[in-house]
Amino acid sequence: MEVGDLYQLVLLLVMVGMILGVGVLVLDKFAVTSGVSSTASTAINNTRDAITPIASTWLPLIVTVAVLAIILTLVIRSFSGGGGRR
Repeated sequence: MEVGDLYQLVLLLVMVGMILGVGVLVLDKFAVTSGVSSTASTAINNTRDAITPIASTWLPLIVTVAVLAIILTLVIRSFSGGGGRR
């Protein structure tokens, strides 16, 4: 992975975060404003409660691991590539 390729990874992570955030907001607003039955409301609330930990817990962890992997890859490549040149 080159430094120029990082743009695509960052864009992907931002897009996934936005989709999760918008999904939670849409489910929340749909449950509040629509006149759905109690069964549908329960299903919407359960879905919203299941998606929320992904956006609040797992996504920052995934981003942190991805950034650390990128940094580690760049450091290893700089040392391995720099040792062969004179």
